[in-house]
Amino acid sequence: MTDKNTKMNGWYKWEVLLLLWMAYLLNQADRQVFNTVLPAIRDTLSLTDTSIGLIATIFNLCYAVMVPLGGLAGDLFSRKWVTTVSILFWSIATMFTGLATGVIMLILLRSVATGGGEAFFGPANYSLLGQYHKETRARAMSIHQTAYYIGVILAGWLAGYIADRLGWQYSFIIFGAAGIIWGVVMAIRLKDRKNEEQSTENRCADNEKIGIFDGFKTVFSTPTALMLTIGFSGLIFVITGFMTWIPAFLQEEFGQSQAAAGFNSMFYTYAAAFAGVLLAGSLSDRLASRSNKSRMILQALGLIAGAVFLFIMGESRTIWVLYLCFAGWGFFRAFFDANTYTILYDVTPPRLHASCSSAMITTGFAVGALAPVVLGAMKESLGSLTSTFPVLGAIWVVCGILMIIVSRTSYQKDYDRINKTR
Repeated sequence: MTDKNTKMNGWYKWEVLLLLWMAYLLNQADRQVFNTVLPAIRDTLSLTDTSIGLIATIFNLCYAVMVPLGGLAGDLFSRKWVTTVSILFWSIATMFTGLATGVIMLILLRSVATGGGEAFFGPANYSLLGQYHKETRARAMSIHQTAYYIGVILAGWLAGYIADRLGWQYSFIIFGAAGIIWGVVMAIRLKDRKNEEQSTENRCADNEKIGIFDGFKTVFSTPTALMLTIGFSGLIFVITGFMTWIPAFLQEEFGQSQAAAGFNSMFYTYAAAFAGVLLAGSLSDRLASRSNKSRMILQALGLIAGAVFLFIMGESRTIWVLYLCFAGWGFFRAFFDANTYTILYDVTPPRLHASCSSAMITTGFAVGALAPVVLGAMKESLGSLTSTFPVLGAIWVVCGILMIIVSRTSYQKDYDRINKTR
Protein backbone atom coordinates (compact mmCIF):
# COMPACT_ATOMS: atom_id res chain seq x y z
CA MET A 1 0.00 0.00 0.00
CA THR A 2 1.45 3.38 -0.99
CA ASP A 3 1.98 6.27 1.38
CA LYS A 4 -0.84 8.08 -0.37
CA ASN A 5 -3.24 5.18 0.23
CA THR A 6 -2.10 4.94 3.82
CA LYS A 7 -2.88 8.62 4.25
CA MET A 8 -6.33 8.15 2.71
CA ASN A 9 -7.11 5.19 4.94
CA GLY A 10 -5.68 6.84 8.06
CA TRP A 11 -6.17 10.34 9.35
CA TYR A 12 -7.60 11.83 6.16
CA LYS A 13 -10.82 9.82 6.42
CA TRP A 14 -11.57 11.71 9.63
CA GLU A 15 -10.90 15.03 7.90
CA VAL A 16 -13.42 13.94 5.26
CA LEU A 17 -15.88 13.26 8.08
CA LEU A 18 -15.26 16.76 9.46
CA LEU A 19 -15.71 18.42 6.05
CA LEU A 20 -18.95 16.55 5.34
CA TRP A 21 -20.12 16.96 8.95
CA MET A 22 -19.94 20.74 8.69
CA ALA A 23 -21.59 20.73 5.26
CA TYR A 24 -24.43 18.60 6.64
CA LEU A 25 -24.77 20.93 9.64
CA LEU A 26 -25.23 23.89 7.28
CA ASN A 27 -27.61 21.83 5.16
CA GLN A 28 -29.93 21.16 8.10
CA ALA A 29 -29.49 24.62 9.58
CA ASP A 30 -30.53 26.11 6.26
CA ARG A 31 -33.77 24.13 6.37
CA GLN A 32 -34.54 25.09 9.95
CA VAL A 33 -34.12 28.82 9.29
CA PHE A 34 -37.42 28.83 7.39
CA ASN A 35 -39.27 26.96 10.13
CA THR A 36 -37.96 29.29 12.85
CA VAL A 37 -38.95 32.54 11.15
CA LEU A 38 -42.12 31.10 9.60
CA PRO A 39 -44.55 33.23 11.72
CA ALA A 40 -42.61 36.42 10.88
CA ILE A 41 -42.70 35.61 7.15
CA ARG A 42 -46.41 34.80 7.36
CA ASP A 43 -47.28 38.04 9.18
CA THR A 44 -44.97 40.31 7.14
CA LEU A 45 -46.21 39.01 3.79
CA SER A 46 -49.85 38.47 4.94
CA LEU A 47 -49.89 34.74 4.18
CA THR A 48 -52.12 31.98 5.60
CA ASP A 49 -51.01 28.84 7.46
CA THR A 50 -51.99 26.76 4.45
CA SER A 51 -49.96 28.88 2.01
CA ILE A 52 -46.93 28.75 4.32
CA GLY A 53 -47.35 24.99 4.53
CA LEU A 54 -47.56 24.89 0.74
CA ILE A 55 -44.14 26.58 0.44
CA ALA A 56 -42.60 23.87 2.65
CA THR A 57 -44.46 21.16 0.74
CA ILE A 58 -43.21 22.40 -2.66
CA PHE A 59 -39.68 22.55 -1.23
CA ASN A 60 -39.85 18.87 -0.30
CA LEU A 61 -41.46 17.91 -3.61
CA CYS A 62 -38.75 19.70 -5.60
CA TYR A 63 -36.16 18.03 -3.41
CA ALA A 64 -37.73 14.63 -3.98
CA VAL A 65 -38.01 15.09 -7.76
CA MET A 66 -34.40 16.20 -8.12
CA VAL A 67 -32.78 13.61 -5.82
CA PRO A 68 -32.69 10.86 -8.51
CA LEU A 69 -30.59 13.19 -10.65
CA GLY A 70 -28.41 13.83 -7.60
CA GLY A 71 -27.95 10.11 -7.07
CA LEU A 72 -27.11 9.53 -10.73
CA ALA A 73 -24.60 12.40 -10.64
CA GLY A 74 -23.04 10.93 -7.49
CA ASP A 75 -22.48 7.57 -9.21
CA LEU A 76 -21.26 8.99 -12.54
CA PHE A 77 -19.23 12.06 -11.60
CA SER A 78 -16.84 13.30 -8.94
CA ARG A 79 -18.59 13.06 -5.59
CA LYS A 80 -16.35 15.82 -4.28
CA TRP A 81 -17.60 18.26 -6.88
CA VAL A 82 -21.23 17.15 -6.70
CA THR A 83 -21.30 17.89 -2.95
CA THR A 84 -19.29 21.10 -3.28
CA VAL A 85 -21.31 22.62 -6.12
CA SER A 86 -24.49 21.61 -4.29
CA ILE A 87 -23.61 23.52 -1.11
CA LEU A 88 -22.58 26.59 -3.11
CA PHE A 89 -25.80 26.54 -5.16
CA TRP A 90 -28.23 26.14 -2.26
CA SER A 91 -26.35 28.71 -0.14
CA ILE A 92 -26.62 31.35 -2.86
CA ALA A 93 -30.34 30.56 -3.21
CA THR A 94 -30.74 30.87 0.58
CA MET A 95 -29.16 34.33 0.56
CA PHE A 96 -31.56 35.51 -2.14
CA THR A 97 -34.52 34.08 -0.18
CA GLY A 98 -33.95 36.94 2.22
CA LEU A 99 -34.96 39.30 -0.60
CA ALA A 100 -38.32 37.61 -1.26
CA THR A 101 -41.35 39.93 -1.20
CA GLY A 102 -44.17 37.48 -1.87
CA VAL A 103 -45.25 33.87 -2.01
CA ILE A 104 -44.17 33.39 -5.65
CA MET A 105 -40.61 34.54 -4.91
CA LEU A 106 -40.52 32.34 -1.82
CA ILE A 107 -41.58 29.32 -3.86
CA LEU A 108 -39.00 30.03 -6.60
CA LEU A 109 -36.08 30.85 -4.29
CA ARG A 110 -36.84 28.65 -1.29
CA SER A 111 -38.81 25.72 -2.68
CA VAL A 112 -37.37 25.35 -6.19
CA ALA A 113 -33.81 26.74 -6.12
CA THR A 114 -32.84 25.80 -2.55
CA GLY A 115 -34.67 22.46 -2.58
CA GLY A 116 -33.27 21.53 -5.97
CA GLY A 117 -29.74 22.48 -4.95
CA GLU A 118 -29.87 20.46 -1.75
CA ALA A 119 -31.07 17.38 -3.66
CA PHE A 120 -27.62 16.79 -5.11
CA PHE A 121 -25.91 16.82 -1.71
CA GLY A 122 -27.34 13.84 0.16
CA PRO A 123 -26.58 10.84 -2.11
CA ALA A 124 -23.01 11.91 -2.95
CA ASN A 125 -22.35 12.99 0.64
CA TYR A 126 -23.28 9.64 2.18
CA SER A 127 -21.63 7.63 -0.58
CA LEU A 128 -18.33 9.52 -0.24
CA LEU A 129 -18.37 9.08 3.52
CA GLY A 130 -19.10 5.36 3.08
CA GLN A 131 -16.16 5.03 0.69
CA TYR A 132 -13.69 6.35 3.25
CA HIS A 133 -15.16 4.46 6.21
CA LYS A 134 -15.65 0.72 6.03
CA GLU A 135 -14.77 -0.91 9.36
CA THR A 136 -15.70 2.41 11.02
CA ARG A 137 -18.80 3.03 8.87
CA ALA A 138 -21.53 2.84 11.54
CA ARG A 139 -19.50 4.99 13.93
CA ALA A 140 -18.73 7.55 11.21
CA MET A 141 -22.37 7.66 10.10
CA SER A 142 -23.51 8.20 13.70
CA ILE A 143 -21.02 11.03 14.25
CA HIS A 144 -22.04 12.52 10.91
CA GLN A 145 -25.69 12.43 11.99
CA THR A 146 -24.93 14.63 15.01
CA ALA A 147 -24.42 17.49 12.54
CA TYR A 148 -28.15 17.27 11.82
CA TYR A 149 -29.01 17.82 15.47
CA ILE A 150 -26.51 20.57 16.13
CA GLY A 151 -27.46 22.34 12.91
CA VAL A 152 -31.14 22.33 13.80
CA ILE A 153 -30.50 23.56 17.35
CA LEU A 154 -28.09 26.25 16.14
CA ALA A 155 -30.45 27.51 13.45
CA GLY A 156 -33.44 27.25 15.76
CA TRP A 157 -31.86 29.72 18.19
CA LEU A 158 -29.59 31.84 16.00
CA ALA A 159 -32.07 32.39 13.15
CA GLY A 160 -34.68 33.51 15.68
CA TYR A 161 -32.16 35.76 17.44
CA ILE A 162 -31.15 37.40 14.15
CA ALA A 163 -34.79 37.78 13.10
CA ASP A 164 -35.78 39.39 16.41
CA ARG A 165 -33.03 42.01 16.08
CA LEU A 166 -32.46 42.54 12.36
CA GLY A 167 -35.46 41.01 10.62
CA TRP A 168 -36.15 37.56 9.20
CA GLN A 169 -34.46 38.46 5.91
CA TYR A 170 -31.03 38.60 7.54
CA SER A 171 -31.40 35.07 8.91
CA PHE A 172 -31.36 33.76 5.34
CA ILE A 173 -28.57 36.09 4.23
CA ILE A 174 -26.20 35.18 7.09
CA PHE A 175 -26.74 31.42 6.89
CA GLY A 176 -26.39 31.52 3.11
CA ALA A 177 -23.07 33.36 3.39
CA ALA A 178 -21.76 30.76 5.86
CA GLY A 179 -22.58 28.00 3.36
CA ILE A 180 -20.69 29.76 0.57
CA ILE A 181 -17.58 30.07 2.75
CA TRP A 182 -17.66 26.38 3.66
CA GLY A 183 -18.20 25.41 0.03
CA VAL A 184 -14.92 27.12 -0.82
CA VAL A 185 -13.17 25.21 1.99
CA MET A 186 -14.54 21.92 0.61
CA ALA A 187 -13.36 22.78 -2.91
CA ILE A 188 -9.83 23.14 -1.53
CA ARG A 189 -9.64 20.26 0.97
CA LEU A 190 -12.07 17.51 -0.09
CA LYS A 191 -10.77 14.68 -2.30
CA ASP A 192 -12.50 11.86 -4.15
CA ARG A 193 -11.75 8.29 -3.07
CA LYS A 194 -10.98 5.64 -5.68
CA ASN A 195 -10.54 2.35 -3.87
CA GLU A 196 -9.67 -1.04 -5.32
CA GLU A 197 -13.12 -2.52 -4.78
CA GLN A 198 -14.80 0.23 -6.73
CA SER A 199 -12.20 0.20 -9.51
CA THR A 200 -12.63 -3.55 -10.00
CA GLU A 201 -16.36 -3.26 -9.93
CA ASN A 202 -16.40 -0.39 -12.37
CA ARG A 203 -14.14 -2.34 -14.76
CA CYS A 204 -16.53 -5.28 -14.62
CA ALA A 205 -19.42 -2.94 -15.29
CA ASP A 206 -17.84 -0.95 -18.11
CA ASN A 207 -20.54 -2.16 -20.48
CA GLU A 208 -23.31 -1.47 -17.99
CA LYS A 209 -24.33 2.16 -17.91
CA ILE A 210 -25.96 3.31 -14.71
CA GLY A 211 -29.49 4.50 -15.44
CA ILE A 212 -31.50 7.04 -13.50
CA PHE A 213 -33.99 4.37 -12.38
CA ASP A 214 -31.47 1.65 -11.45
CA GLY A 215 -31.50 2.73 -7.82
CA PHE A 216 -35.29 2.53 -7.71
CA LYS A 217 -35.28 -0.92 -9.31
CA THR A 218 -32.75 -2.18 -6.78
CA VAL A 219 -34.47 -0.67 -3.74
CA PHE A 220 -38.00 -1.73 -4.70
CA SER A 221 -36.91 -5.29 -5.59
CA THR A 222 -34.98 -5.80 -2.34
CA PRO A 223 -37.41 -6.47 0.55
CA THR A 224 -35.14 -5.04 3.27
CA ALA A 225 -34.35 -1.89 1.27
CA LEU A 226 -38.02 -1.45 0.39
CA MET A 227 -39.10 -1.73 4.02
CA LEU A 228 -36.32 0.62 5.07
CA THR A 229 -37.67 3.11 2.52
CA ILE A 230 -41.21 2.77 3.85
CA GLY A 231 -39.97 3.32 7.40
CA PHE A 232 -37.86 6.26 6.23
CA SER A 233 -40.93 7.77 4.56
CA GLY A 234 -42.89 7.53 7.80
CA LEU A 235 -39.96 9.04 9.69
CA ILE A 236 -39.65 11.98 7.29
CA PHE A 237 -43.40 12.68 7.22
CA VAL A 238 -43.53 13.00 11.00
CA ILE A 239 -40.27 14.94 11.32
CA THR A 240 -41.12 17.36 8.49
CA GLY A 241 -44.55 18.14 9.93
CA PHE A 242 -43.19 18.47 13.46
CA MET A 243 -40.22 20.68 12.58
CA THR A 244 -42.27 22.94 10.30
CA TRP A 245 -44.96 23.78 12.83
CA ILE A 246 -43.60 23.28 16.34
CA PRO A 247 -41.81 26.69 16.54
CA ALA A 248 -45.05 28.42 15.52
CA PHE A 249 -46.92 26.28 18.08
CA LEU A 250 -44.73 27.53 20.94
CA GLN A 251 -45.09 31.13 19.77
CA GLU A 252 -48.86 30.95 19.43
CA GLU A 253 -49.77 28.72 22.40
CA PHE A 254 -47.15 29.84 24.94
CA GLY A 255 -46.32 33.37 23.76
CA GLN A 256 -42.62 32.67 23.18
CA SER A 257 -40.43 34.96 21.07
CA GLN A 258 -38.99 33.76 17.76
CA ALA A 259 -35.58 33.14 19.34
CA ALA A 260 -37.05 31.33 22.37
CA ALA A 261 -39.44 29.22 20.29
CA GLY A 262 -36.72 28.38 17.79
CA PHE A 263 -34.39 27.26 20.56
CA ASN A 264 -36.89 25.44 22.78
CA SER A 265 -38.57 23.60 19.93
CA MET A 266 -35.26 22.10 18.82
CA PHE A 267 -32.82 22.07 21.76
CA TYR A 268 -34.50 19.41 23.92
CA THR A 269 -35.27 17.24 20.91
CA TYR A 270 -31.84 17.29 19.34
CA ALA A 271 -29.70 17.43 22.46
CA ALA A 272 -31.35 14.12 23.40
CA ALA A 273 -30.98 12.87 19.81
CA PHE A 274 -27.26 13.68 19.94
CA ALA A 275 -26.84 11.30 22.86
CA GLY A 276 -29.22 8.78 21.30
CA VAL A 277 -27.44 8.51 17.95
CA LEU A 278 -24.03 7.93 19.52
CA LEU A 279 -25.47 5.25 21.79
CA ALA A 280 -27.41 3.66 18.93
CA GLY A 281 -24.40 3.62 16.60
CA SER A 282 -22.24 1.82 19.16
CA LEU A 283 -25.05 -0.53 20.18
CA SER A 284 -25.90 -1.30 16.55
CA ASP A 285 -22.34 -2.39 15.72
CA ARG A 286 -22.22 -4.58 18.81
CA LEU A 287 -25.57 -6.27 18.13
CA ALA A 288 -24.87 -6.65 14.39
CA SER A 289 -21.72 -8.64 15.17
CA ARG A 290 -24.08 -11.37 16.37
CA SER A 291 -27.04 -10.77 14.03
CA ASN A 292 -27.22 -8.36 11.09
CA LYS A 293 -30.97 -7.95 11.38
CA SER A 294 -30.50 -6.32 14.79
CA ARG A 295 -29.89 -2.99 13.07
CA MET A 296 -33.40 -2.82 11.62
CA ILE A 297 -34.98 -4.13 14.83
CA LEU A 298 -33.23 -1.32 16.71
CA GLN A 299 -34.66 1.18 14.22
CA ALA A 300 -38.16 -0.22 14.62
CA LEU A 301 -38.04 -0.09 18.42
CA GLY A 302 -36.88 3.53 18.16
CA LEU A 303 -39.96 4.44 16.10
CA ILE A 304 -42.35 2.69 18.46
CA ALA A 305 -40.79 4.19 21.60
CA GLY A 306 -40.70 7.64 19.99
CA ALA A 307 -44.40 7.36 19.11
CA VAL A 308 -45.28 7.06 22.80
CA PHE A 309 -44.02 10.60 23.38
CA LEU A 310 -46.03 11.91 20.43
CA PHE A 311 -49.19 10.51 22.01
CA ILE A 312 -48.33 12.20 25.33
CA MET A 313 -47.71 15.53 23.53
CA GLY A 314 -51.26 15.40 22.21
CA GLU A 315 -52.65 15.30 25.76
CA SER A 316 -50.31 17.73 27.54
CA ARG A 317 -50.74 21.47 28.03
CA THR A 318 -47.83 21.85 30.47
CA ILE A 319 -44.67 23.30 28.98
CA TRP A 320 -42.13 21.24 30.96
CA VAL A 321 -43.99 18.03 30.07
CA LEU A 322 -43.79 19.02 26.41
CA TYR A 323 -40.05 19.61 26.76
CA LEU A 324 -39.62 16.14 28.26
CA CYS A 325 -41.63 14.70 25.39
CA PHE A 326 -39.49 16.58 22.88
CA ALA A 327 -36.42 14.99 24.48
CA GLY A 328 -37.86 11.46 24.59
CA TRP A 329 -39.06 11.70 21.00
CA GLY A 330 -35.67 12.95 19.85
CA PHE A 331 -33.70 10.31 21.78
CA PHE A 332 -35.55 7.37 20.26
CA ARG A 333 -35.86 8.69 16.70
CA ALA A 334 -32.05 8.77 16.70
CA PHE A 335 -32.09 4.95 16.79
CA PHE A 336 -33.46 5.10 13.25
CA ASP A 337 -31.02 7.77 12.11
CA ALA A 338 -27.95 5.87 13.31
CA ASN A 339 -28.67 2.85 11.11
CA THR A 340 -30.33 4.12 7.92
CA TYR A 341 -27.44 4.19 5.45
CA THR A 342 -25.55 1.35 7.08
CA ILE A 343 -28.55 -0.91 6.45
CA LEU A 344 -29.09 0.38 2.92
CA TYR A 345 -25.43 -0.19 1.97
CA ASP A 346 -25.51 -3.67 3.56
CA VAL A 347 -28.17 -4.86 1.10
CA THR A 348 -27.43 -2.94 -2.12
CA PRO A 349 -24.51 -3.09 -4.64
CA PRO A 350 -21.64 -0.65 -3.91
CA ARG A 351 -21.65 0.82 -7.43
CA LEU A 352 -25.30 1.87 -6.93
CA HIS A 353 -25.02 3.25 -3.41
CA ALA A 354 -25.63 6.86 -4.44
CA SER A 355 -28.50 5.86 -6.74
CA CYS A 356 -30.09 3.66 -4.06
CA SER A 357 -29.70 6.47 -1.53
CA SER A 358 -31.46 8.82 -3.92
CA ALA A 359 -34.31 6.33 -4.42
CA MET A 360 -34.89 6.11 -0.68
CA ILE A 361 -34.55 9.87 -0.17
CA THR A 362 -36.85 10.65 -3.11
CA THR A 363 -39.58 8.37 -1.82
CA GLY A 364 -39.21 9.58 1.75
CA PHE A 365 -39.35 13.26 0.90
CA ALA A 366 -42.16 12.83 -1.63
CA VAL A 367 -44.24 11.40 1.21
CA GLY A 368 -42.88 13.85 3.78
CA ALA A 369 -43.61 16.78 1.48
CA LEU A 370 -47.29 16.37 2.23
CA ALA A 371 -46.84 16.86 5.98
CA PRO A 372 -46.56 20.70 6.22
CA VAL A 373 -49.65 21.42 4.15
CA VAL A 374 -51.65 18.52 5.68
CA LEU A 375 -50.81 19.60 9.21
CA GLY A 376 -51.38 23.26 8.30
CA ALA A 377 -54.86 22.44 7.02
CA MET A 378 -55.60 20.26 10.08
CA LYS A 379 -54.37 23.07 12.34
CA GLU A 380 -56.74 25.56 10.69
CA SER A 381 -59.62 23.08 10.84
CA LEU A 382 -59.09 21.78 14.39
CA GLY A 383 -57.78 25.01 15.87
CA SER A 384 -54.66 23.46 17.44
CA LEU A 385 -51.58 21.54 16.42
CA THR A 386 -51.83 19.16 19.40
CA SER A 387 -54.68 17.27 17.74
CA THR A 388 -52.29 16.10 15.03
CA PHE A 389 -49.72 14.52 17.39
CA PRO A 390 -51.59 11.20 17.87
CA VAL A 391 -51.86 10.83 14.09
CA LEU A 392 -48.09 11.24 13.77
CA GLY A 393 -47.56 8.70 16.56
CA ALA A 394 -49.78 6.12 14.86
CA ILE A 395 -47.73 6.41 11.65
CA TRP A 396 -44.54 5.51 13.52
CA VAL A 397 -46.12 2.56 15.32
CA VAL A 398 -47.30 1.01 12.04
CA CYS A 399 -43.90 1.52 10.39
CA GLY A 400 -42.12 0.05 13.42
CA ILE A 401 -44.21 -3.13 13.44
CA LEU A 402 -43.73 -3.69 9.70
CA MET A 403 -39.97 -3.21 10.04
CA ILE A 404 -39.73 -5.84 12.79
CA ILE A 405 -41.56 -8.33 10.56
CA VAL A 406 -39.34 -7.70 7.52
CA SER A 407 -36.13 -7.72 9.57
CA ARG A 408 -36.93 -11.23 10.72
CA THR A 409 -37.94 -12.56 7.30
CA SER A 410 -35.68 -10.85 4.75
CA TYR A 411 -32.71 -8.97 6.19
CA GLN A 412 -30.22 -11.84 6.41
CA LYS A 413 -31.14 -13.15 2.96
CA ASP A 414 -30.62 -9.75 1.35
CA TYR A 415 -27.37 -9.21 3.26
CA ASP A 416 -25.95 -12.59 2.24
CA ARG A 417 -26.91 -12.10 -1.40
CA ILE A 418 -25.01 -8.82 -1.69
CA ASN A 419 -21.97 -9.76 0.36
CA LYS A 420 -21.46 -13.10 -1.43
CA THR A 421 -21.17 -11.24 -4.73
CA ARG A 422 -18.48 -8.82 -3.50
